[in-house]
Amino acid sequence: MKSIAHGVAVGLFVALFTVFIIQIGARFILDRPLPWTDELVMVLYLWIVLWGASFVLKEEEHVRFDLLYNLCAPGVQRGLRIAAHLLIGGLMGWAIPGSWDYIHFMARENTPVMDLPWMWVDAPFLFLLCAVAFKSLRALWNEIGSALR
Repeated sequence: MKSIAHGVAVGLFVALFTVFIIQIGARFILDRPLPWTDELVMVLYLWIVLWGASFVLKEEEHVRFDLLYNLCAPGVQRGLRIAAHLLIGGLMGWAIPGSWDYIHFMARENTPVMDLPWMWVDAPFLFLLCAVAFKSLRALWNEIGSALR
């Protein structure tokens, strides 16, 4: 499964790079900017960032602010991890229905140049919410399980 997620991320990046090169060639060599390249680069960049954060990065690779956490005793650290997983997973899970409503609502709107439904542009945000909620639930389960041992 991890190799599929990495493959999709690589494919998105190759597509982004290809469109970016087309954009540079059209603008600076042919002196004919292509409007669709600007829009597609924006969409692909959004997808790369949200896809990568959802399925490629491990939890320990995300940015953390752990200066105070590192000063705490191991028992307090465990409590903070449990609270963090409850808070982050709970908030992400709570945001899923409202985000889906908005994303689904945006199906009626299209992007200005390529005429893509905004629903497909914003869809990876829903992937992010679901992935973070699931990862937090799994980490919470593991944390509580290790606390009970």
